[in-house]
Amino acid sequence: MINVPSTVKIAFEAIRVNKMRSSLTMLGIIIGVGSVITMLAVGTGARERIAEQISSMGSNLLIVLPGSTSSGGIRMGAGSQATLSIGDAQAMAKESPAVAYAAPMLGGVAQVVYGNQNWSTGVSGTTRAFLFVRDWQLASGRPFMDDDVRNASKVCLMGQTVVDNLFGGLDPIGQVVRIKKVPFTVIGVLETKGQSPNGQDQDDTILIPVTTAQKKIFGTAFPGMVRVIMVKAKSADDLPRAERQIADLLRQRHHLGQRQEDDFSVRNLTQMMQAAEQSTKIMTLLLGAVASVSLLVGGIGIMNIMLVSVTERTREIGIRMAIGAKTWDIRLQFIIEAVTLSLIGGVFGIMLGVGGSMLLASIAEWNTSVSLFSIVLAFGFSGLIGVFFGFYPAYKASLLDPIEALRRE
Repeated sequence: MINVPSTVKIAFEAIRVNKMRSSLTMLGIIIGVGSVITMLAVGTGARERIAEQISSMGSNLLIVLPGSTSSGGIRMGAGSQATLSIGDAQAMAKESPAVAYAAPMLGGVAQVVYGNQNWSTGVSGTTRAFLFVRDWQLASGRPFMDDDVRNASKVCLMGQTVVDNLFGGLDPIGQVVRIKKVPFTVIGVLETKGQSPNGQDQDDTILIPVTTAQKKIFGTAFPGMVRVIMVKAKSADDLPRAERQIADLLRQRHHLGQRQEDDFSVRNLTQMMQAAEQSTKIMTLLLGAVASVSLLVGGIGIMNIMLVSVTERTREIGIRMAIGAKTWDIRLQFIIEAVTLSLIGGVFGIMLGVGGSMLLASIAEWNTSVSLFSIVLAFGFSGLIGVFFGFYPAYKASLLDPIEALRRE
């Protein structure tokens, strides 16, 4: 029967005697485990950041853009032709069963003035439905009412970035600002959203009633015109159905014949954002795979050192066999040595990986997230490396002939 405690004691004693060699052997595992944890932390942090940005945009989103125009045989891009109206948005919300909300939008960049402070920001004319489409809550104040839109009231909702730049620490609710020299009363402050997936500051915005934007700020090519309609489907499964229903409804409302092209385009923002998230998952796997190569290199280092150790300790192996040690006693001794080196290196590697991730987060300002899964994965893999690369030296040691081993100087 294998004497496990005695074998473990001998293995640890061999590691203790050769401190420098054991430390250098562990170095490859330390670097490998640290690299795996750091790279996975960078990838996971990026994925979580994108997921956070996606959730800030809202869910089940579609965007309807006006069509393109042609001039002298040159076709302009989507949105170059004014074809959408407030009525289209209202019809989508009422007549498309798969649509939960539809928010018309007409916007642009404008200079906003409060007292002796001014700020250039994006101003969007829309309706209360926009808040539901974007899952955007108010930090204070109230939203638009139907009467505000119907009467083209001069009221506005402000993003936190605009509030910070115009009001500082003052409460903006009830204050009057001037947008393109037109006075507006601040009735609400939007909750902080942060950056969008394309890096824009979502809080650097002002929302006003869409009719106010049409009549008093930006003007329109025809009554009721809007530049874009944002749509929220009732569920993720309803997105394809909502696309078809919107397309059929707009073709009917715009009186398009069977052979006429659409004068609008419907884009699925949710699919686009999910594709971005999926790409970060692939990036995380690639980073982890690249970092794992250093673990394999560390494993090869362990195997080389263990082979040297077998050669150096041939006489010791012969003595153990001569006094009754079995084949598996010898194998287990060297496997335990290899696994111990790997696991001790794994512990220090975890410390290096967590520390490296924190350092990247503070110095390079990268988003990093060390998960328990990455730690367990790297540590478990380091143990497997020890078993895998330690088995051949152990197997070679166990096949030595006791008599020949005792003769070896």
